Amino acid sequence: MIRAILVDDEHLALKQMQKQLLKTSEVEIVASYSNATEVLKNMRSIPFDVIFLDIDMPGMSGLELADLILDWNKDILIVFVTAYRDYAVQAFELHSIDYLLKPILLDRLLKTIHRLQEELSIRSKGSVLIPTEQDLSLKITCFKEFTVYHETEQVKWKTAKVKELFAYFITYLQDSIHRDTLIDALWPEVEYKRAKILLHTTISYLRSLLDSLGYPNAIKFAQGSYSMQLDGLHSDAQQFEQYFSESSIVTAQTIAQCERLLKTYTGDYLEVNGYEWAGAKANLLRQLLLHSLQNVADYFSADSQPTKKQKYLQRLIAADPYSDYYTRQLIQFHINNGNRGEALRVFNELKDLLMEDLGITPDSLTMELFSSLLE
Repeated sequence: MIRAILVDDEHLALKQMQKQLLKTSEVEIVASYSNATEVLKNMRSIPFDVIFLDIDMPGMSGLELADLILDWNKDILIVFVTAYRDYAVQAFELHSIDYLLKPILLDRLLKTIHRLQEELSIRSKGSVLIPTEQDLSLKITCFKEFTVYHETEQVKWKTAKVKELFAYFITYLQDSIHRDTLIDALWPEVEYKRAKILLHTTISYLRSLLDSLGYPNAIKFAQGSYSMQLDGLHSDAQQFEQYFSESSIVTAQTIAQCERLLKTYTGDYLEVNGYEWAGAKANLLRQLLLHSLQNVADYFSADSQPTKKQKYLQRLIAADPYSDYYTRQLIQFHINNGNRGEALRVFNELKDLLMEDLGITPDSLTMELFSSLLE
């Protein structure tokens, strides 16, 4: 059962919320309040998972109360309740898991319950996206810059090549990698005999480091090839690739997980490190990002969730700024919302970028869309 607190200054609205929640048989109402002061006074002594919170209240608003609650406990889930759609969308973008419009319809409430159950289930199972120190020994960031943490401490590398070799093994975790492949990747311009010595030395340093972190015998050697096996690690790129490779359909049950994973993509794979051998993996993950962003953008309706729709269309363009296809979607979005000026601005940005960087003009379909704006 989901434990909930209800807050609304209108007595009838509070009663209606209680009635609808009881119909779901999924929520235990642990307390109901008519003002923020009562909530702040009692919340520390009441166990609850979610707060259904009216936005427009006298004195302290629901948004202000939500800030105080999350400052106290960031794990509390917030569902805003309001009579104003525009206000709800703005609130939802801030820090809530969902919002409900008054009068609350049972079908819409059930969708919110599903979303809450999904989030609580992820947390109860120890989601890979929120690893704990007890569950994981190594936390590895591969998006943008390669960084490794052992428990709470950032790993220090004896040499830059030890770090690069570990990054290579993480990229091809559990694969058998021939010695010459490693040499070609890490020491492409070094004479072969000397490169073999450098590889052997670097492997030794890495083995010593892993042993000190509690991973003895993590690197194996057989028939001229190396492999590395590590248990109890979390890699942002690994989880991103695994999830989106297996789950291409976005639903109400998966949207929260999709959005959370997309937030982890803060830059291309090992972008800052500049490892040339990482290019193939970076391109694969970038294509997976574009595909996933498109699926999420398609999931959000321009009518009911325009802010979300626009957000993911803009992320698509940020990820592939030369794309006529993604830019046309954002232009059409602004046209459909009656924002001709914004549509023209997006077109002109693409036109100027293509001409300045590539010396070309937008494609014929984009130009046709632009012409329709001038009619």
